[in-house]
Amino acid sequence: MRTLVALGLVAFGWSPLFAQAPGPAATPAGKAANGAAAPAIPASKSVPGATQADAPASPLAAALPPQVQRDDVGFSYSLPADWELVAPPPVRKAAMPYPALAAPIKGDACVELAMTAKHGAPTSVVVVLALPFACYGQTLTASDLASFGAGAAGGMKQAFEITEPVEANYSLGSHTMWIERAKGTPKHRPENPFTFEIACTVLKKGAACWMAMAADAAALEAFELGTVSLEGEAPAALVPATAFLPNKPL
Repeated sequence: MRTLVALGLVAFGWSPLFAQAPGPAATPAGKAANGAAAPAIPASKSVPGATQADAPASPLAAALPPQVQRDDVGFSYSLPADWELVAPPPVRKAAMPYPALAAPIKGDACVELAMTAKHGAPTSVVVVLALPFACYGQTLTASDLASFGAGAAGGMKQAFEITEPVEANYSLGSHTMWIERAKGTPKHRPENPFTFEIACTVLKKGAACWMAMAADAAALEAFELGTVSLEGEAPAALVPATAFLPNKPL
């Protein structure tokens, strides 16, 4: 499980965006989560804000906050309007002589980039990863949550020097969340410090991780106060102020 999420983070994560700052950010070409999708893989459903990210700029598009809705996994999430959605790279499908014989996507390849957004200079980045169980081929339970989250955290170490990690668990409605916060700098660029924060949960139809590389306190606050809804429950801030308090009830 740790390898699975680390692969998703490297393929779709924030280090390429940081490397391109302050120029236009883009995610690297990598494994496409929905490329050559088998029937078992649900379609990704995005709200109009995400759709507008791929269209020419317009006053309406600029006014819509970056947001994502994944009914196939069971969550939605949105950031403030001044964050900029980063469109995923176009999916390149290799020509196959017998497409019907292509193996369906399963396992590690099912980690999907649900949303990427950036803000400010130096660039702060938020990445949301989704894992639909219908694609993955098995379900996870609450006992897998710590391992799932630690896999996302481990992926950061391939591109960043990570120090002072702190883990915690908290409740969001009826759901248990795993969270880790750490300090970090890009390898070979120690002059650019960031705060990294990762929150993950396991749902009935999938699992999800929300990850932030915050250049300042305002970006971290925007990430934590981003509105999330899990499996139809009332919208709430992703990370409550009490998340890292010791001896808090779950």
